[in-house]
Amino acid sequence: MSVSGRRSGRLSVAGLIAMRPGSRTRLCHRLIAQPAGKSKGKGKRRSMGERDFIALLDGAHQLIKAPVVLVRDRLNSHVSRTMRELTDGREWLTVFLLPACSPGLNPVEGVWAHVRRSLANLAVVALDRLEVLVRNRLKRLQYRPETLDGFMAGTGLTLDNPTSP
Repeated sequence: MSVSGRRSGRLSVAGLIAMRPGSRTRLCHRLIAQPAGKSKGKGKRRSMGERDFIALLDGAHQLIKAPVVLVRDRLNSHVSRTMRELTDGREWLTVFLLPACSPGLNPVEGVWAHVRRSLANLAVVALDRLEVLVRNRLKRLQYRPETLDGFMAGTGLTLDNPTSP
């Protein structure tokens, strides 16, 4: 098999770990493939935008059928004015931001590291093949709640209610 050095496009992935007392931990994700040559134009976003993230949140809310407390990092599209406007309109959503430069507190970073390790040493020739592989790896994780719980435990964060002094 020969591998050319040409770009075949971009695959953007967003995800969240959904936890609900009494239910198994779930992984929700969204992938968007942008083939080379199909760019959105100069100055346009080449990755997921606010509406893509909101679609992920709306899907998670429909899945867990409960109010959502979202703890997210400070990616520019997560803290933009557009994102604040979109999240403010969702009464079922409460948002907290992680401190700046704290990937160790984000359990989804464990998901991405796990997926990257599973893809190491693979030569992918086409974007659609990479998309299939990533979807497959994420689908496997969806059926491994104990692994998802491990990503959460790795942060040191707990879901306990704070006690009053």
